[in-house]
Amino acid sequence: MSATPPSLRAADADARLLAPFTAWPDGPAGAALSQFQVAGMHCAACSGIIEAALLKLPGVEAASVNAASARLALRWQPSRVALADLLAALQAVGYRATPDVAAPAREMRRLESRQALWRLFVAGFLMMQVMMLATPAYVAAPGELSPDLDQLLRLGSWVMTLPVMAFSAGPFFSGAWRQLRARRLGMDVPVAIGIAVTFVASTGALFDPAGPLGHEVYFDSLTMFIALLLLARWFELGARHRAAEALEAVAGALPAAAERLHDDGSSERVPPEALRPGERIRVAAGEAFAADGRIVEGQGWVNEALLTGESAPVAKAAGDEVVAGSLNLDGVLVVTVQRVGADTTAQGIVRLMQQAQSQRPLAGGMLDRVAAGFTASVLLLALAAGLAWWWMEPSRAVAVAVAVLIVTCPCALTLAAPAAWLTASGALARRGLLLADLSALERLCTVDTVVFDKTGTLSEDRLRLRRHWVQGAEGADADGLLAAARSLAGLSRHPHAQALADGSGAGAWTAVREVAGRGVEARDADGRLWRLGAPAWVGERPDVQARLAFGSGDCVLWLDLAEAPRADAAEAVAALYGQGRRVRLLSGDQPAAVARMAAQLGIDDWRGGATPESKLAALRDWQSRGERVLMVGDGINDAPVLAAADVRVAMGQGAMLARSAADALLVSNRLMALPQALALAQKTRRVLRQNLAWAALYNLACVPLALAGWLPPLAAGLGMASSSLFVVLNAQRLNR
Repeated sequence: MSATPPSLRAADADARLLAPFTAWPDGPAGAALSQFQVAGMHCAACSGIIEAALLKLPGVEAASVNAASARLALRWQPSRVALADLLAALQAVGYRATPDVAAPAREMRRLESRQALWRLFVAGFLMMQVMMLATPAYVAAPGELSPDLDQLLRLGSWVMTLPVMAFSAGPFFSGAWRQLRARRLGMDVPVAIGIAVTFVASTGALFDPAGPLGHEVYFDSLTMFIALLLLARWFELGARHRAAEALEAVAGALPAAAERLHDDGSSERVPPEALRPGERIRVAAGEAFAADGRIVEGQGWVNEALLTGESAPVAKAAGDEVVAGSLNLDGVLVVTVQRVGADTTAQGIVRLMQQAQSQRPLAGGMLDRVAAGFTASVLLLALAAGLAWWWMEPSRAVAVAVAVLIVTCPCALTLAAPAAWLTASGALARRGLLLADLSALERLCTVDTVVFDKTGTLSEDRLRLRRHWVQGAEGADADGLLAAARSLAGLSRHPHAQALADGSGAGAWTAVREVAGRGVEARDADGRLWRLGAPAWVGERPDVQARLAFGSGDCVLWLDLAEAPRADAAEAVAALYGQGRRVRLLSGDQPAAVARMAAQLGIDDWRGGATPESKLAALRDWQSRGERVLMVGDGINDAPVLAAADVRVAMGQGAMLARSAADALLVSNRLMALPQALALAQKTRRVLRQNLAWAALYNLACVPLALAGWLPPLAAGLGMASSSLFVVLNAQRLNR
């Protein structure tokens, strides 16, 4: 961000412009809690650098950066520090930030993604050219490649490597510089040192083969290493951007305009931001509500599935409340506005999820912790080796120091986690579980509790006919009546009717009329009136609780529609219990419905009627007892608890907001993928530890040889490549 836009400078003086990305938990006179997106983050060490830079400013009370989502939660006093100063402080330490609202954040992501793609393209394309130029030296017999041609090919490799070093490897060098300047040692530091030393040693060997650096070059290994690291970062960046875009899509899901009614009977179309509490709006069938409010005229069905988790629409009439973002399925409703903008229920849930996403993990990545001590040890070791040989044999001092740095280049260490994680994620993808955050595999290993939502998660996303029976006619053909009911159901748009309809056609019905909140009626070829709908409308039978009834006046066909569990839900729950994990059911549905589902699946610990806030409170309570929780859900109401869980899985057909808060998407809707993922995560951890152990053993074996001067830079380069190859091949076992 080269300059602060005028709109951001204006926001310092006008608190209303802060509203899209700021909350005031202590009131307008208190501190502001703002959400930002940050560009330029590559590892957990970046979080500490950003937080430290902001906390130095007056008026900044707290800063929390989540490295996985690249989100910054900032508690600050706008009266004491300008927004422009906050952004300038971040830019001074090498990061760019933008308020977490759609337009500027989208532009920042576009620029970041475009630059990352160009870096990857340059590194990948030139890597292939360097490999082509290096091939003759590998395949030629002794004496077959003339010295002049060999030198020309090496020079060409050096020229091809220059853009890779100057442009593609830029993030590693800038990241290492930021970490060193902040007195932190993240993974960028050993990577940058390894790249720089390898390039310098190869350049010295190219232009002075008889010099202290020897005559071997490693441009092919160097460009390949950079390209592989950039490819891993590209996948990570793409997952992060897709999550942010999904969040913005739902956060901005309000209609573009609302019909505001005036006292004189006229109306006008206005943006939702222009509405004020107490005004009236008219919402036609098929439109979304632009604000929270109360119905004053009309009745109909409203789809609140994304907000409440309920699969069935809710009948609404005068006096009932509606929430922004829900959809009016039929009828024309007049609503008195109660809450608008950031005060609406939907936006409150979005804000709650953003805050949970912005919380920084308690511990950084394992490899970043290893890299700090590893880098310091390697640098001290290489320096000590160089000084020792300088006193013993000055002509070999530089070569020995370079050999130590090359043989200890953290290629295997750097590839250990990405190789295992990427292979495991591919194996999970074939089972229908797509990982949005590869580090979730490490967190899956610690999970001891699995919490499910009910509707759309453990149950199918549509109702099924469980049973049916006839009342009021001797010898009535129940199956024939059911066929007629299915035919009439095809005339209705209500989800209950759609669950009953079989797609065979509507039949010869006339005088069709759908009554909002009650059902649909029509006359058959003989002129008899038939009704399909609520039992109280079709007929009376108070001792039976059924979802639908179908009748013609002579008899009533009772239809019991209920949620059905997913085909493999019971198997998945049993498998989780078999792994020794706790299983809980946490749902916003009615307790009776939750109890029935829990009994069907064998889940003893369940809770119904939960609100988004109570779900989050329950999760926090379990975590305070030391439990590590995997949450599985869909719907916007699951987003806050998903964001706060240790591992988050969203159903593939679930709400965009829930998916944006998730570590993984269960696109196949096969719940058995969950116990399989937990088992694979344990295997991935074993493979990762094997890779790290191999890297350690390799260094323990080769470093003494390099220190003794018995391992020339060429052999060190081969050892480095072999170590990396072992790491990659070992990770491939996860595909089995």
